[in-house]
Amino acid sequence: MTVETSPLDGVGYRLSSQSLQFYIHNYVLGLEGKWATLETKPVTTNKVEQTPVRKTRSNSLLKSMYKNRVSYFFLMPKLLFFFLFMLVPIVWAFILSFQEFNIMGSTWVGFDNYITAFQSKVFQISLWNTFLYTIVTVPAFVITALVIASLVQPLGKLSQSFFRAAFYLPTVTSMVIIAMVWRWMYNYRFGIFNHIIGWFGIEPVNWLGQSDSALPALMIMSILIPPGAGIIIYLAAMNDIDQSLYEAAKIDGANALQRWLKITIPMLKPTTLYLVILSTIGSFQVFTQIIMMTGGGPGNATETIVHVIYKTAFRDFKFGLASAQSVILFFIIMVFAIFQYRSLRDHH
Repeated sequence: MTVETSPLDGVGYRLSSQSLQFYIHNYVLGLEGKWATLETKPVTTNKVEQTPVRKTRSNSLLKSMYKNRVSYFFLMPKLLFFFLFMLVPIVWAFILSFQEFNIMGSTWVGFDNYITAFQSKVFQISLWNTFLYTIVTVPAFVITALVIASLVQPLGKLSQSFFRAAFYLPTVTSMVIIAMVWRWMYNYRFGIFNHIIGWFGIEPVNWLGQSDSALPALMIMSILIPPGAGIIIYLAAMNDIDQSLYEAAKIDGANALQRWLKITIPMLKPTTLYLVILSTIGSFQVFTQIIMMTGGGPGNATETIVHVIYKTAFRDFKFGLASAQSVILFFIIMVFAIFQYRSLRDHH
């Protein structure tokens, strides 16, 4: 018996039955040997050396800094200025608050400066006055900026630009000049406020010379100053709100007030948080109005924390006590900022 091979063999020779059996037997044995080799051969895996995460991050940070070295070179003057005139004084003030410092030297006194600060009646009055000033002026600043921005936002681009400039330009004026003008307006003899109330038969009021009216007069001045920065920021945030939300509300039958309450105010929550924190910090640091208009009087009625710190350091030359008062103010502002952030942040 003979069998022709497949054309795949490449030749046309014939194999006998014995030769064919021998060929198949060896072929099967070869396959079994290969499979045995594959089964018994140990599987090796490439072990990737894991580098520490911190080392990788530090390397990537260094690479990024090296890649942007030109940018950091141009930032160096600002960073150097921040380090020398901001960071170093803050750290030094914290260290100085535990010392009794004078020109001849310093003595470590621990927490005595903090105890003296809290026991001082003037400092306690300044804390209360600053809290009261902040509670009144911050909501007035934010609400005024929000209302004015809401009235300007529906206008055209040209009108918006005009009102942006009109409300922001007064904020460029120095607070010293503004305080001098308002001091003249509050003048007892020829001030415009006493002139106006005189039309109604009311006796002139010594606005800045009476303890009952001095601090409210300063609050009124701060409230009536146009919140230019707040208006600009609110307008920018309002223009970024998706107009489809207002269109959907109109279709549902919501009027203008409902759209303002249900869409505008919730969408402006991050902006409101930003302005509240900034205005709170500014209110706690009120100083120029005090020193220019009342000097803290009459009878400590308008004393604020920063004005007390100023007098303690540069009038009484008690730099350690003034540093302790500054650290207290820092932590008060920090607590208020954290509370405001947790209360007004967007949880979504």
